[in-house]
Amino acid sequence: MTELPGGWVETRLEEIAETRLWKMLSAKARQGAHPRPYLRNKNVQWGRFDLSDLLVMDFDDEELERFRVLPGDLLVCEGGEVGRAAIWRGQIEDVGYQKALHRVRPAQGVLAEYLLYAFRWFAQTHALEAFITGSTINHLPQEDLRRLRIPLPPAAEQRRIVAAIEEHFSRLDAADESLRRAKNRTISLRNTIRSLAVAEGVERSLGELLDGIEAGKSFRCHGRPAAADEWGVIKVSAMTWGSFDDQENKAVMTEDRIDPRWEIKPGDLLLSRANTTEYVGASVLVRTCRGRLLLSDKSMRLLVRQDIDKAWLHLALNAPESRAQMSAVATGTSDSMRNISQEKVRAVRLRVPPVERQRRIVAEVERQLSVADAMAAEIDRALKRSAALRRSILERAFSGKLVPQDPSDEPASALLERIRAERAAAKTATGGRPRRRARMKAS
Repeated sequence: MTELPGGWVETRLEEIAETRLWKMLSAKARQGAHPRPYLRNKNVQWGRFDLSDLLVMDFDDEELERFRVLPGDLLVCEGGEVGRAAIWRGQIEDVGYQKALHRVRPAQGVLAEYLLYAFRWFAQTHALEAFITGSTINHLPQEDLRRLRIPLPPAAEQRRIVAAIEEHFSRLDAADESLRRAKNRTISLRNTIRSLAVAEGVERSLGELLDGIEAGKSFRCHGRPAAADEWGVIKVSAMTWGSFDDQENKAVMTEDRIDPRWEIKPGDLLLSRANTTEYVGASVLVRTCRGRLLLSDKSMRLLVRQDIDKAWLHLALNAPESRAQMSAVATGTSDSMRNISQEKVRAVRLRVPPVERQRRIVAEVERQLSVADAMAAEIDRALKRSAALRRSILERAFSGKLVPQDPSDEPASALLERIRAERAAAKTATGGRPRRRARMKAS
């Protein structure tokens, strides 16, 4: 932690907020006599709640008394994207929360909004990583959350900081929304451009344009990519994103079944036999390729006739009209892995212009796609600049540089002493037992 501004203190979260995890959900809890809505990890997004998929579980009046989520509470993800947080505004009544969430209830004089932006700052600076446990799924235990160090300014300065962040972020939100709309328009534009490839000509089946289809084989593979002197087999991801990626491969364990005829060469037109609903049947034209790389059992090589321009066919197969046909006939019980047979690939219908016209279409489509790509790249750069600006704003906020300090503000040390005194008095009044429904409102 850098040196704090005058009037600030560094303290643990447990000193300025009550934190609590709730009960683990069970099958019995789902079927109890007192079903009430509860919040899960997926309901908590950064700065907002998604209540479109709200479940219920059983908790009685006593549990509700102890674990109710009240307006002003901060819900923090204990697992998944650790630290993701949002402030509950009382959208519905009598709502609980799952064990995968921390309920953080700020003490009087500590703004929930200030803590929310602190968690965003911690997330962007990876400050939570030292507290995360779990080998496969990340978790933030409650005792570690309570030990989290918080730079605490005076209450009045907290309000100024939150107001300044929200003013800056509201402008960035509006700009980002415009950029996202523009990016969606570039996606629509690219689809319109691709449709030009099949906008004219005589309708024919894909099978009529091919001399054949070659299918790859299944191999036992290592979990790592192949070294330069090893044979490798391509993964589905090598054919997914519009261009061929020869780094997406796995090293073959034994080479006794390898047939060099299935080696991928520059100029090959490949098609994904198995993929998600969106990408099954997607084609890639291999421009460059490392040696000793094989087709997989989830890939096909299309042997294109001499009177068909291979670059045009690649564009035609990725036109929305062709993609829709292949997605519609793909089979499989899961959208995450669909399959298309050679027979159905051959049956795809395309409008085919003469070969000289095909070549002119390729030139025009590629020219227009390059313009759309440049637009999309500029939008991505603008979004990255916006994200960097948000990080800079939070960095300045939590180093005391975003708003000026006011010497007349009550120092945070006095606020902290008052919180401690109020807690000690409450503990004495209840004989050391926690108060029921103790509400520590943010000022």
